[in-house]
Amino acid sequence: MTHSALWLSQLQFFSSLSFMAIFFAMELGLAWLLLIFRLRTLSGLHSVWLASYRFWVRVFALTVVLGFASSLPILIQLGSLWPGFSSRTSEVSGPLIALALAVTLVFKSGFLGLMLFAYRTLPHWLHTAVVAIVAIGSTVTVSVLIALSSWMQVPTGVQWQDKGYLVTDWYELLTGPAFVWQLAVFLLLSMVVACCFVMAVTAAKSLRRPADESERRAFRLVLWVLLLSTVLLVASVWGYGQMVVQYEPLKALATMARWHADADVFWPFFAYPVSPEAGNVYSYGWRGLGAMWIPVSETGDYRGLEGQSLLPPVALVFFSFRIALLLGAAILVTTVLTCWRVRPQHYDPSALSVGWRRVLIAMGAAGWLLLVVGLLYHFSGALPYMVNGSIKFTDVFSDVPFESALVSLVSYAVVYGFCLVGFFMLVRYIVRYGVVPVARRRGRA
Repeated sequence: MTHSALWLSQLQFFSSLSFMAIFFAMELGLAWLLLIFRLRTLSGLHSVWLASYRFWVRVFALTVVLGFASSLPILIQLGSLWPGFSSRTSEVSGPLIALALAVTLVFKSGFLGLMLFAYRTLPHWLHTAVVAIVAIGSTVTVSVLIALSSWMQVPTGVQWQDKGYLVTDWYELLTGPAFVWQLAVFLLLSMVVACCFVMAVTAAKSLRRPADESERRAFRLVLWVLLLSTVLLVASVWGYGQMVVQYEPLKALATMARWHADADVFWPFFAYPVSPEAGNVYSYGWRGLGAMWIPVSETGDYRGLEGQSLLPPVALVFFSFRIALLLGAAILVTTVLTCWRVRPQHYDPSALSVGWRRVLIAMGAAGWLLLVVGLLYHFSGALPYMVNGSIKFTDVFSDVPFESALVSLVSYAVVYGFCLVGFFMLVRYIVRYGVVPVARRRGRA
C-alpha cells in the first residue's frame, strides 16, 4: 500500500460524500420550504403561493434524483475502497443503510409521485399532507444516515468481539452523544443551503424582469427563514464543539492549533500550524479566550498535541474550521443587510441595486461551499480513524494501485462535473423561461 493511493482514495470518498451531501441538503431544505409554500396556498393568497410552489417543486424533483444517484457511488466505494469496513461494522451499518433505503423507497417512490403529479386530483388539504409526508420522509432518511455518521464519531451501544462490532443497545447507539448535534447542524445547514439557493435564483430572475407578487412574498419568507436558521446554526455549532472537546480531544486541539500543554490559553484567529517542534507560524489571536474549547486532562490541566500519536492533519482541520466560520459570518451579515435594505421596499428584490443582487447570487455558491467546508472539517478531524478510536482507514483499505486510484478519482470528478453542469443548465433555463413542464395531461402539476 502506498500513502499516495490511500490519499487519493480518501479524496475520492470525500468528493462523493460532498456531492451527496449537497443534494441531500438541497432536497431536505427545499422539502420544508415547499411545505411552507403549500400551507400558505390554503390561505386567501392561493394563486400567489401556488406559483412559488409550482416553480420550486421542479427544482426539488431534480435534487431528489441527483441525491439518490449520488448515494450509489458511496455504497460502491464502501465495498471497493474500504471492504473491511462492512465486515467489521455489518451489525451496525447494514441495518441502518437498509433502513435508509427502505424509507427512501416508501416515502419518495410512493408519496413523491403524488406530490408531483396529483395536485389537481387530490383535495388541497390531502395534497398538503402528502407534501408534509415527503418532507418528513426526507428528514427520516437523513436522520438514519446521521445516526450512522454520529456512531462512527462516538461509537456507543456496541461491543468489540471477534474483529467486529456487536450491537448491545440499539437505543444507546441511535441516541449517542454526537447524534443530536450532528442532526441539528445538518438540518440547519440544509435550510441555509436551500434558502441561499432560492435567494440566488430569485435575484437572478429579478435581473431579467421585475419580481412579481409571488416572488416578492417567497423572497421575504426565505429571507427570514435564512436569518433564523443561521442564528440557530451558530448555537448548534457551539454545542457540537463542546461535544468534540469531550469525545474527540485531538480534533478539538487541532482546531485550536494547540501544540503544548503548558501554553497559555489562546484563541488563534490566524496561524499556520507546522509541528510540535516549530509550533505555529504567524499566530495571531486573543489571549485568554477559548478555554472552553480546550480539552483538559484527568488532573484538570489543559492538554496539547505534543506527544500524542495518530494526529489528524492539523493545518487542514484548523483552516477548514475558520473558513467555515468566515462563510457563516458572511452569510449572516449579508442576510441582515439584505433585510435592512429590502424592508422599506416591501421586500422587492428588484428594488435592490444590481451589485447587491449579484452578491445574493454569489450567496447560492456560498451556501454550498459552507456545507462542503464543514464536511471537510468533520471528515479531516476524524483522520486517521474511520470509526473513532478503533478502525483506521488503513485497516480497511483495499490497497488499490496508485494508477487505479487516480483514474477512479478523475472519472468520478468528470461525472460529478457533468451532473453539476446539467443541474445549473436546467436552473438557468427555468430562470429564463419559467416553469419546466412535467406533463400536459389533466391531473398533473
